[in-house]
Amino acid sequence: MPWNGRLNRNGLRNVALAALLTTLGGCISTPAPDLKPPVPDTWRHVAPAGTPTTDLQNWWKALGDPQLDALIERAMQSNLDVQQAAERLRSARILYPHAKDAYLPNLHARTNDVIDPDTTASYFVVGFDAMWELPLFGSWQGTDRLAQSQVNSAAAALRGAQVSLVAEITRRWIELRSAQAQGQLLQSIYDAQAQRAKLVQTRVDLKLASPAEAGRARAELARAEAALSEPRQAINSQAQMLAVLMGQSEPDPQWFEPGAQPHLGSWQLTEAPADMLRTRPEIASAEAEVLRAAGELGISRADIYPHIGIGASIQWSANIARNHRAHTGEAIFSLGPVIDIPLFDWGQRVATAHAKDHELKASVLAYRQAVLQGVAETEIAMGDLEELRTREEAMQRARDALRQTSDAMGKRTELGLGSHLDLQDSLIDMHRADMELIGAVAARDLAYVSLYKALGGAPLPDTKGAN
Repeated sequence: MPWNGRLNRNGLRNVALAALLTTLGGCISTPAPDLKPPVPDTWRHVAPAGTPTTDLQNWWKALGDPQLDALIERAMQSNLDVQQAAERLRSARILYPHAKDAYLPNLHARTNDVIDPDTTASYFVVGFDAMWELPLFGSWQGTDRLAQSQVNSAAAALRGAQVSLVAEITRRWIELRSAQAQGQLLQSIYDAQAQRAKLVQTRVDLKLASPAEAGRARAELARAEAALSEPRQAINSQAQMLAVLMGQSEPDPQWFEPGAQPHLGSWQLTEAPADMLRTRPEIASAEAEVLRAAGELGISRADIYPHIGIGASIQWSANIARNHRAHTGEAIFSLGPVIDIPLFDWGQRVATAHAKDHELKASVLAYRQAVLQGVAETEIAMGDLEELRTREEAMQRARDALRQTSDAMGKRTELGLGSHLDLQDSLIDMHRADMELIGAVAARDLAYVSLYKALGGAPLPDTKGAN
C-alpha cells in the first residue's frame, strides 16, 4: 500500500496516543523510599576541642610512619582485590547507559519464499518490521533504578576493597613493627637472664647460694630463649601477608629491618561527623540494595499492565514462478499499536509485585540495620581508643618509674653499694615494662585502625584507573 495523506493522519494519531500513554505511565512509577539513617547528633567519646586531630583524608598519616605511607600508595595501585573491584565498576558503568535500550525502537529485516498451493505462483518476499515498546507504568524508571543500583553496588564494593586494603596494610605494618620492637626487647631480656644465670652460678660456686637458685636461673634463661621465637614468627607471617596485600609473591627485604614503632602520640579524636557513616561500604551497599529492590518493584508493577507499543512493517513481493513474468514494486505497509495483555498469568504477576514490595521493605530495614551496626561499631571503637589511651599513659608512667629505678641501681652498683645480680633483675623488670608499653601502643594503634574502618575509612584519596 502506498503512503498517503490518510496514513499520515493515522500516524499522527498513533504518535499522540503514544505520548499520552507515556505521560500516564510516568504517573504510576514507584516512589523511592526516603532513607533517613538513624545516626546520633554527637558521639559520646569525642575529645574536647583544641586537642590535636588528624587529616581525615589521609588518616593513617597520624601514625607518623613514612614507610607506611609509601606502602599504602603502592598498594592502591597493585592490590589485586582493588583491581578486580575496579574492573567490575568499569563493567557496570559501561552497561549503565544502555540499560534502557530495550525500550528504543528496533528494526528487523527478513526474506521469505511463499509458494502458492496450486504451484502456479511463487513469491519472493522481502520486508522490514519495526517495533517500539513504550516504557509505560514505571518500567522506564524501574529499569533505570535497577541499572543504577548495579553501578552503586560495584562502587561500594570498590570502596570496601580500598577501605579493607588500607586498614589491613596499616594493621599488618603495626603488628610487624611491634613484633620487631618486642623481639629486640626479648633479646635484651635473654642477655640479662644469661648474665644473671652466670652471676647466680658464681654465687653457687662460692657457696653463697644453693644449687636450686642456679637451676631456677637456668630455667628463666630457657624461657627467655623460647620467647624469642614468637616475635620471629609474627615478623615472618606479617611480612608475608603484606606481600599478598601488595600483589607480590615475596616480601620486600627492607621490611625485615627493624624500624620505629608507629605511634599515635597525643592524638585524640575531636570531630567525627555522623555523615561520615554514609561512606561506610556496608551502608553504601545496603543503600544500593534498596535502589535495586525499588527498581525491581517498579518493573514488576509495570508487568501487571498491558505492554503497549507501536509496530510498523513494509513488505515487497515478486512473483518468481517460471510460467509468470516477474512483477516488482508491489509493497504492503502497515502501522498501528501493539498491545500485549496478560490474561492467564495475571495473578502470578500481581503476586510477584506484592512480593517485590515486601522485598523493598526488607531492604529498607536492612539499610537501617547496617546504619545501626555502623553506629555501634564506631561508638565501641571510640570507647576502646579512649580507654587504650589511658592505659598507654599508665604504662608509660610505669616504664619511666622502672627506668629511674634501674638507673639508680646502676649508680649504686658502680659505687659498690649494690650487687650486679640486683642490677640484672632491675634491667629485666625495665625491659618487661618496655614490652608492656609496646603492647599498649600497638593496641591503641589497632583501635585507631578499627575506628576509621568503622567510619568507612574516612575519605580515601582518588586512585588512578578507578573512575
